[in-house]
Amino acid sequence: MSIRYLDEIENLAGKKVFMRVDFNVPLDEHQNITEDTRIRAVLPSINYALDANAKVILASHLGRPKGERKAKYSMAPTAKRLSRLLDKEVKLASDCIGDEVKTMIDAMQPGDVLMLENVRFYEGEEKNDADFARALANGCEIYVNDAFAVSHRAHASVEAITRFFPVVAAGFLMKNEMNYFDKAMKNPIRPLVAILGGAKVSGKLEVLENLLGKVDKIIIGGGMAFTFLKALGYNVGKSLVEEELLETATRVLAKARESGTKFYLPVDCVAADQFKPEAETKVTPVQEIPEGWMGLDIGPATVTLFTEALQNAKTIIWNGPMGVFEMDAFSRGTFAMVSAVANAYALTIVGGGDTDSAVHRAGEYAKISYISTGGGAFLELLEGKKLPGIKVLEENGHK
Repeated sequence: MSIRYLDEIENLAGKKVFMRVDFNVPLDEHQNITEDTRIRAVLPSINYALDANAKVILASHLGRPKGERKAKYSMAPTAKRLSRLLDKEVKLASDCIGDEVKTMIDAMQPGDVLMLENVRFYEGEEKNDADFARALANGCEIYVNDAFAVSHRAHASVEAITRFFPVVAAGFLMKNEMNYFDKAMKNPIRPLVAILGGAKVSGKLEVLENLLGKVDKIIIGGGMAFTFLKALGYNVGKSLVEEELLETATRVLAKARESGTKFYLPVDCVAADQFKPEAETKVTPVQEIPEGWMGLDIGPATVTLFTEALQNAKTIIWNGPMGVFEMDAFSRGTFAMVSAVANAYALTIVGGGDTDSAVHRAGEYAKISYISTGGGAFLELLEGKKLPGIKVLEENGHK
């Protein structure tokens, strides 16, 4: 079973195309969009449909309104930004279902764009409710999913809705995500290196276990490294440790040895006496973290070690920062790794909101082969899971 993509649909002219996008963008206190990468990412799909004279109906969520209509979660800012990016009017519906929306859809002309109001204003969205999905599909003819970042959720506008369309396809953003993932995991040019960071092992455990034996090297940074270091018998002071996962960490290390996967852990860290930007800091070997202190970033020796480990890499996947990079004192390790990955002679794929943010802040995003728009979805693919939103596209793509 294969996914049908937008450019494989014959004759879009005059057709009402319902496109699920992910416009869940950050806003400031004045409801101004502070970063619009997710909107720009779907412009190729929207423009393709418009060039083919389709009528484009866009559906998205914003924030977590939990089934309630809340003004601060309105799609209005995204409709306004999209109008500017497309250089044409994008009308905003007052709702995402109902007679008024149906009337607006019926009145559309080829080349028109309509933004529906936040689908999460209804509980039925997150409950994958079939009646809500049917109401969303009402009046539309073709379904296109170009929202990779929510495709790990079995939500009404992602999963159930596909039952109510004769034609189901994926957009070009989804195509890019799947193509790059396949290049990394299904047929990689080796050596294949996975870099995993972030706070906790628990969030990456299934990823780790799935990657063992499939990748050539695993590099571990961030808070999750200290659970492994403590499992090896080191005293890590007050560093973040998931005590209940120490046995699991020992098992993962043993499996890495058995599978021949080279496993890299920090050898030094930037330690602090408290979790604050103004904390006293020192660089120390991981074996010598002072009592009562905590490791909050990888140290310079670790940066050298990890950079050396990347020297012969041909494919690199990275999810999760190396330290608390939001605080300047603990940002150098993450930014040094951004530079190492960006300058590697390899196919480089970055996934996850924090890692994406670090790459942009370091100004190196142009040198990364691909930055995934999906944090949770990217992780679940790395775990070897079949995403609900992808599964229904495969099942219904050629019905």
